[in-house]
Amino acid sequence: MADSGEVVEGCRLPVLRKNQEHEDEWPLAEILSVKDIPGRKLYYVHYIDFNKRLDEWVTPDRLDMKKLQLPKKEAKTPTKNGLPGSRPSSPERDPVRKTVDLSLPTATAPSRGKTIPTKRKADSVSLATVSLATPVPSLPSSTESTQAAVYPAMRDTSAFTQKCSSREDHEQVTLLTTNGTARRLIPSQPGRKRKANCGGTDEDSQDSSDGIPTAPRMTGSLVSDRSHDDIVTRMKNIDCIELGRHRLKPWYFSPYPQELTTLPILYLCEFCLKYLKSLKCLQRHLTKCNLRHPPGNEIYRKGTISFFEIDGRKNKTYSQNLCLLAKCFLDHKTLYYDTDPFLFYVMTEYDSKGFHIVGYFSKEKESTEDYNVACILTLPPYQRRGYGKLLIEFSYELSKVEGKTGTPEKPLSDLGLLSYRSYWSQTILEILMDLKPDNGERPQITINEISEITSVKKEDVISTLQYLNLINYYKGQYILTLSEDIVDGHERAMEKRHLRIDSKCLHFTPKDWSKRGKW
Repeated sequence: MADSGEVVEGCRLPVLRKNQEHEDEWPLAEILSVKDIPGRKLYYVHYIDFNKRLDEWVTPDRLDMKKLQLPKKEAKTPTKNGLPGSRPSSPERDPVRKTVDLSLPTATAPSRGKTIPTKRKADSVSLATVSLATPVPSLPSSTESTQAAVYPAMRDTSAFTQKCSSREDHEQVTLLTTNGTARRLIPSQPGRKRKANCGGTDEDSQDSSDGIPTAPRMTGSLVSDRSHDDIVTRMKNIDCIELGRHRLKPWYFSPYPQELTTLPILYLCEFCLKYLKSLKCLQRHLTKCNLRHPPGNEIYRKGTISFFEIDGRKNKTYSQNLCLLAKCFLDHKTLYYDTDPFLFYVMTEYDSKGFHIVGYFSKEKESTEDYNVACILTLPPYQRRGYGKLLIEFSYELSKVEGKTGTPEKPLSDLGLLSYRSYWSQTILEILMDLKPDNGERPQITINEISEITSVKKEDVISTLQYLNLINYYKGQYILTLSEDIVDGHERAMEKRHLRIDSKCLHFTPKDWSKRGKW
């Protein structure tokens, strides 16, 4: 049997941990770091195929030394496009080349309670149908219609199931470990240079030569380059953060000053987000800090929920502090100290002491890719309470006022993908189920009309319909068929969704950021 003294960085072996049912399991883990403390050693482990937020320090008694795998001598890491990397690229999936013709003028839509046989599901109850009035080039097959056709697939491997924060794209919306679909980032898009500090994994799919995207582009403004990944940024560096009445356990690395990373608790002012090294420093700061809400304009208030719009140029210190805090819970995005090109929308909950931060999303002032969200996060104490969907709904409400369709920057985290998928499904089903028959005929609606009503980009509408498996071929045309299960599931989900955005409470005037004077 191997001795714990033989365990070095790079070794792999089973490590004892508790799963979500609090049962013992022994997943394979990699040793990322070893440290000596008086009397014993501690090992920082990453569980293979699990989300990085589950990484932790463990004691030797949790290691299965019988199955120790010593690190192999490193050959030069294969790279793609000449980019250096700390590990080989994931295998690439074949590009999905079949696409839906988005220029279709019409499509027929759902009428409830009518049974229509289809070739695939003869026993299906057609509660709503949307038929495409014009012939469509071949739709993707059932296997291509899965989420992998539009978004990287991931799987849930974390004890946290919140639906609006983020994580590594090789693991667990809010939203899964990728099935070998990750792609290395192409060099960052031309334009402003921004300082990248740390990174998560990334994916990129390029456009085909005819201009039709074969898969989603992954070159958004906040997508990180794998070449920045190293052993330092793979390890959590902050043990605990105290923010107002909450204590948070960070999930990922965040580049706070080195001298603060050795503290047992990092203290943050919950209004200006300034970081301080001790409770005494925080108390002294609070006597001078006049803020009781985020800086910027309050553009929405209903009940205790408010949204503040913060310009990354005008409120640079706050924006940078917000990015540092968010990076503790987001692994997909690179942190940028150049916050000038971004707007931050901070959601707060009001009480007698002030406006307490719940979550936020950021967006580029000018996006060439129609992104309406760059990063989105609900802080852990507020997760699983509907705030994630509220943030997403608010981002689309802003897009409606701007008269644009929008989409979140890719890649989405596991929790992010789950939240967006759920939001898109509920929003689209809401529209389909509200359609009324026209003169006894099936109601009709086009993909473009759904996109215009919801401000959801057409590609996201199509991917959601495919994900829900609603598209069927019937008598020479494509129709959408809503089953009893889909309808019942939607109605149950909508009963639980109490938090909604009221457009009457939004006071927002879009700016033309192409005029540089407004910066």
